[in-house]
Formats: sequence, C-alpha cells, structure tokens
Amino acid sequence: MTHIFPESVCIVSVAIPIPVNQLFDYRVPTHIDPAQLQIGVRLRVPFGNSYKVGFLMTLPTFTETASPKLKAIEAVLDVEALLSPHDIHLLRWASHYYYHPIGEVMSAAFPVALRKGNPAQLPTLSFYRLTALGMQTDPADLKRAPKQQQLLTQLQAQPLQGIYEANLANPLTRWRATLKALLDKGLLTIEQQHAAPIKQSHSLQAPLIANIEQQHAITQISAALAHFRVFLLEGITGSGKTEVYMQIIQTVLSAGQQVLVLLPEITLTPQLQARFKQRFDVPIAISHSKLTDTQRQTAWLKMQQGIGGILLGTRSALFTPLKNPGLIILDEEHDSSFKQQEGFRFSARDVAIMRAKRLKIPVILGSATPSFESLENAAQQRYQLLPLPTRAGQATEPHYLILDIRNKKLQEGLCEPLVQAIKATLAKNEQVLIFLNRRGYAPTLICHSCGWVARCQRCDANLVTHYDKRLLRCHHCAHEQTLIQQCPACKKTALIPLGLGTERIEKVLQNLFPTQRIIRLDQDSTQRKGALEAYLGQINAQEVDIILGTQMLAKGHHFPNVTLVALLDVDSGLFSIDFHAPEKLAQLIVQVAGRAGRADKPGKVILQTRQPEHPLLLTLVREGYNRFAEVALAERKAASLPPFSHQALLRAFATDPESPLWFLQAVCALIDPLQIRGVKLLGPVSAPMAKRAGRYHYQLLLQAERRVDLRTLLDQLMPQIPRLREAKKIRWSLDIDPVDLY
Repeated sequence: MTHIFPESVCIVSVAIPIPVNQLFDYRVPTHIDPAQLQIGVRLRVPFGNSYKVGFLMTLPTFTETASPKLKAIEAVLDVEALLSPHDIHLLRWASHYYYHPIGEVMSAAFPVALRKGNPAQLPTLSFYRLTALGMQTDPADLKRAPKQQQLLTQLQAQPLQGIYEANLANPLTRWRATLKALLDKGLLTIEQQHAAPIKQSHSLQAPLIANIEQQHAITQISAALAHFRVFLLEGITGSGKTEVYMQIIQTVLSAGQQVLVLLPEITLTPQLQARFKQRFDVPIAISHSKLTDTQRQTAWLKMQQGIGGILLGTRSALFTPLKNPGLIILDEEHDSSFKQQEGFRFSARDVAIMRAKRLKIPVILGSATPSFESLENAAQQRYQLLPLPTRAGQATEPHYLILDIRNKKLQEGLCEPLVQAIKATLAKNEQVLIFLNRRGYAPTLICHSCGWVARCQRCDANLVTHYDKRLLRCHHCAHEQTLIQQCPACKKTALIPLGLGTERIEKVLQNLFPTQRIIRLDQDSTQRKGALEAYLGQINAQEVDIILGTQMLAKGHHFPNVTLVALLDVDSGLFSIDFHAPEKLAQLIVQVAGRAGRADKPGKVILQTRQPEHPLLLTLVREGYNRFAEVALAERKAASLPPFSHQALLRAFATDPESPLWFLQAVCALIDPLQIRGVKLLGPVSAPMAKRAGRYHYQLLLQAERRVDLRTLLDQLMPQIPRLREAKKIRWSLDIDPVDLY
C-alpha cells in the first residue's frame, strides 16, 4: 500500500495597512528563496480583488496543514529590510501601546512613495566637471555670454571639485541653458553620482560663548551621549536653548552620528534650517507634509543610508530610520501638535522617548513652558531637569500689563491704552506684535433685526465671516458659501458681524495707522508656497511695523526689534470644560509674550481681559509659569486628573444620532462582567461639539490611577469590540492619553 504524504508549504505572516488588527498568512512561491526573506521587507501581495504593499512580520515556516486557498506572495520589493530591528520593535510596541493595527503602524513609518511600492533608491545627482578644453579656455572668450563666462570662471577657480546641479539653481538664472551651451562647446562633462555617507563633521561657524546655565546643560547632556536619559531643558523664551542644542549636535556629528530634531509646526523649520546650515557642514534633510512625496522619500532614504547628518521634521518624521543615531531633540515639547489626532493616534514625545531608550541614546525635551506631564516626570526624577532661567546676552524678560476692558470703549477690539502703547512703540521705530488666535473677519454673522445666526448645517458651529474672499466658512468641516447680504429668516439687510478675527483687526489697524507697514500671518494669508518665509524675511529686515497673527507666531520665532506684544482676547481660554485648557492658555500667553524684548531693548506685554482678577492670570503674571504649574498640578492631583491618573477616550460617530450612543452602551455592557477594579467610566455622553461634518459624535472616557489597571481592562476589551453588532453601523476609535476631550 502506497502512503501519500501532504506536501509541505512555506508560509509567512504579513502586516497589511488596513484598519484590522491582525496579520495575514501568505504562501511563499517556489521561485522565492525563503532563506533570503528578512522581517520588515516590503511585499506585494494579493488582497481582496487588488494588490497591496505589506510588511513581512514573521520568518518563513513550513507546514503541512496550510489551506489550499492560501494566496501566494506576488513580489518581494526589498532585498534587505529598510527598517532596523530596533525600528521594527518600536513599531510593534507602538501598535500594542496605542491599540492600533500593526499594518497601519508599519505603514506610518514609511513615506507615501515607499508605501506604494516604489523602489527605495535615491535619485542620482548630476555633477559637472571641466574637460581639458574647459581648463584651457580663457573666460574672456565668452564675454558675449556673461552667464557662461561666470560659470566657467567659477569652475576654473576649483577645477578638481566640480559642481553639483543642485548648487546652480540659486546663483544662476536659466542655468540649464547655460550648462547646455558649455556642454555643447565641449568645455564641461556631466557625470551621475550618488551622495556619499557623512563623515566626521567640523563646525562652519564658531559657537557662541555659553553662560553658566547653558554650559551646565551642555556638560550634563554631553556626558550622557552614549546612554539613554531624558533631559528636560526648561529655558525661558530667549534663554538660548537653540545654542545648547547646536553645541551638543556638533559633538554628536563629530562622532559621525546622526541627529533627529522634531518641531511641532512646519512654520518653524525654515528659521532653524537656516541656522543649522550656517553652523554644520553635513547634509540637512527636511521632512514635513508640505513637501512632495519625492522630497520626503529622498530625506527618508538619506537618513536611512547615513547620507544625512541632521533630520529636521514634524511629528511624522519621528519614525524615519537612522543608520547611526546619536541624539533625539523635541523642541517645544509641550505642544499638542506632537499628538496625532486621527488615525494612528500616537504621541511623538512619548514614542521618541521609547525610541531613545531602545537605541540607548539621550533625548532632549526643550520648552519654555513644559507640559505638566514632563514637569511631574522631572519632579519624580524620571527626567533630569536643566533650567535656563535667564535670557541670553543683554536681553531681559518682558514686563506684563493687564488691561481691564470692562465698560471700556473699544475700537473694533482695541482699547485706547493699547492704541496709545502701539503709537509710542512705533514712534521709537520698534515693532509691534498683535496676537489673536482666530482667523477670518468675525466668528459670527447675526441679524440685528430678528436674531438669526449663520450656522453650519453640518456642524454645531457658526459660520465664520471671511470678508476678503466674500465667504462664510466653517472652520470644522471646511464648508463654504457665498457671503449673504440678506437675512434668510426675516429678509432684512440687518446682518452684522459679531466678534473679532485677524481680518477684522487688520482692517482697523490699517485705519488707525495708515502710514505703517502691516502684515497678517495666519493660515489664510500664508497658503501660497513661500509666503511665510517671505513675510518672516520682511519682519527680520525691519520692513514691517505691525505684525498681526495667530498661533503660528507664538513660538520659536526670533524678532529682535519687537518690543510690544499685545494679546487681544485671553478670556476665551479661561472657561472650558476641558481640564487641559488652563495649561494650554498659560503656555500660549508665555510663548507669545516671549516674542517681546529679545534683544537689548526692554519688552512689554499687554493682556486685554474682562477677567482681570482671574487667579490663573494673576498667578501667571505675578509669579511666573512654574508657580502657576505648581498650583494647577495640585488641583489636578486633588481631582485625580492626569498626570496623576491615566486616560483612554473611546470615540464613536455616525450619520444618525442614536447609533454611536447604542454602540458605547454596548461597550459598557462588555466592561461590566470584566470587573476590573480601579477604572472609572465617564459617559457615554455626546462630544462637546455633538454634530461635526454631518456626523453625530459620542464618547466614553476610561480613567484609572494605575496604568496597569487601565491596560488590563483594554487588553480584554479591545478584541471584543469589533465583534459587537452595534460596531457595524458606526466608526469608532480609541485615543490613549488624549490631549483634548473633543
């Protein structure tokens, strides 16, 4: 009797970037050598009726029980994994910590072009060198072609070095035609080259002389460069945190290692990039959402291959692989922009610390107004606090003045003492910065006759008036409509705008100061590519007298001639259902105030308020941010709020108002039999803005004093939620350590 043995099949598990938290098995076809497969390589695999790019998560195994329907890998896209074992381990940890599908977490580590399966290749660089004829030719022979003459002279001055195509874009206009002409004459030859990995670096510019506090910070961090440690660099605005960063970065670069610098906003990158280029002789890569897919892939690969020395990026750059990592820096670590608010809801600060721990390198958290979580970690000695309490050079801290505007006549939001202070500052040829964190002309359009208000039909929100573009716009769902002239309710033309926006303040400033140069910096005025950089250049060249703007002006910018800062409306952050609001308002006030008096001229900060006796304002202005934080942290501790407890927020939304509530009630029914002690359930309740973009939002807050209790509950709960019948009718998400409750 003949025995027939089942055929052995080689299978692997693959992470697919879809919102399902599981791996998918695939068969390794016979033409692919299983021994050559590495964990982390990209694979093209059939999925449903199409193909997707997935990531290999397990080494191949042989089995005799594989289903005959098991699909085979279509193609292996990488010979070697583009991510290191440390990188992959970090992504696995992040997937587990944030309860987010591993396929989407893996995908988040790659630029879009590589997620699509593009080859992981850097573009070659065109390099131009003189031929023998080019070396012998007299540039005077090209006097009729001045641009050719200029380029030939430049190349003959450094005949052995040649020149890269990228270096010609700025100094020469129409440089392609110039190059072609010299190539046609046989004076140049063109080569294609790949960039080389960085070598040990030296400083292009001498460092500034550090003061005692700066030198202490530099010494402490430099001594820990080969170890994991978290440093909280708490430096008041203008204290020279960037100089501390740069001196430590130079030490890291001199050892041939790389540095990752994360910033909360794109607007901060040009200024820091310019300072780094003046200081360091290594390639500096940039990564943020305003760049093209090709630009981001190039930056990613430069760091991955060791060609880039410094990566400057926003939150999404955190997972960029580094061939030889030496240091991670988060500037403005308190900023809520470091928390992803949709999809994979990770905290760049917390994940950066975990990454540094695995790499055994230090991480620097820099801020003038550290987050309460970081201050508490420093108090518990988990972080090492390094204070910079004085401004660098001759600069002094600004003087605060609270202006009570109750019962005062206002000129479109400006009280008379503020107007006089602006006039006095301009008379001294100094600059004024006016802050209002609300763009548009006015947040409300109301009928003076019948009380009708222009509301968004898709959100529980008013439509914002934008007079410049003659639009009514919702700032939550981006709905737009033409600015109406007649009330749709009573048909009268008594529509008036209520409240203040930057457009409205700009117009009143133009009327009050018609001869002064005024610029407005907000999301609307800086949409055009290069607009922000151009405006910042005008400010620093003192071609602007009054700077009006929103939160993009609040941090990081150095305007040495600004001596007066005015915050027009600080009251909006004093009354909020979100317990984070006082912390965020205090940080905003201190950060905006920090733009005043940064050089040798004293600065003044004016706060307009209808709450002049509010304890938050008084404590902040009289005793400073640290004392304010002490008081607020004591209140949070008494209320068992973070950082003295741990939270997870379960959000749900649907196009009908009942389904999200039923879903969260069903989740509560799952939680009851688990009987996990120490976890409080708050809700379910409707979100603070219940209707948004045509969907109804509800939420359930889980809170525990011990993180282990919260995680024990979530570990048991999360696998059950997708199986709920109610889950099929809604969209839901889990936010670990939420930074807002909206």
